[in-house]
Amino acid sequence: MSLPDFPPETGNTGPLIFDIRRFALDDGPGIRTTVFLKGCPLSCMWCQNPESVQQEVEIAFHHILCIHCGDCEKFCPEHAAQMNYPGRIIRERCVACGVCAEKCPSTALKIVGKRYAGKELVKELLKDRIFYETSCGGVTFSGGEPALHMDYLSDVIRELKKNNIHIALQTSGFFDMQEFRKKLLPSIDLIFYDIKLFDTRKHKEYTGVGNEKIRDNFMSLADYRKEIIVPRTPLVPGITATEENLQQIAKFVRNAGCEKYELLPYNPSGVSKMWTIGKPPPYALKRGLTTTGLAPFSLSGM
Repeated sequence: MSLPDFPPETGNTGPLIFDIRRFALDDGPGIRTTVFLKGCPLSCMWCQNPESVQQEVEIAFHHILCIHCGDCEKFCPEHAAQMNYPGRIIRERCVACGVCAEKCPSTALKIVGKRYAGKELVKELLKDRIFYETSCGGVTFSGGEPALHMDYLSDVIRELKKNNIHIALQTSGFFDMQEFRKKLLPSIDLIFYDIKLFDTRKHKEYTGVGNEKIRDNFMSLADYRKEIIVPRTPLVPGITATEENLQQIAKFVRNAGCEKYELLPYNPSGVSKMWTIGKPPPYALKRGLTTTGLAPFSLSGM
């Protein structure tokens, strides 16, 4: 096993990571470990990981676990934790110091986000190497948007590749292509590329940004290494899961020369997660998009 060879580091550096999911079976071939990094340039209305959008540490409150002991209110230095306050945390006062979570005996309060030095993360990921080797699996970087942290990722991936680890990346496609091609693309074996909405106006309405860069980056990647790209669309009822949208994306993908195109079932778990971090879901979600019913559609003839 090759040991990480990073430049000297002081303290925990790099982006915040809010989850390291072991034995992941849906994030690429084989058994994988998926690393979820905080920070995303998009703010999708239906985001299933809303705790990934901000790059800063957040405090989540899971009311179902609360035993009403009052320790959070007792120890919070900012008086942001209040037992009689809906959602427990007065977010305007909270500085995300984490004291309430550290004192919470039931883990109803949790710190969302931890920093790993690059060599520390590599060491953690190599613990699962036997599973990668026996299943033809590897490591998947997700988020948030992992391409926000190219320098950090390039160092981590370089060390993983020295150990022959298969690398996959899940991305929104909203990144600087020149930097991406230089720092990440040569070492990536598989890219899951989200194309959510083809119409630029609707894309900005539902994700907070236009899709011009996303579409341009996709075509650039397809010209360079289309064999490693898997375009995907989450099927959000009434938004992305329309025949018009899917037909337009399917045509776009085919024109780029890509043979694969995946449709992902809508995951409504993000709605409950929004409440835990003090962000009420958008009105459209609260009034019915938590269902999974989809209108029939056909991609034939494209």
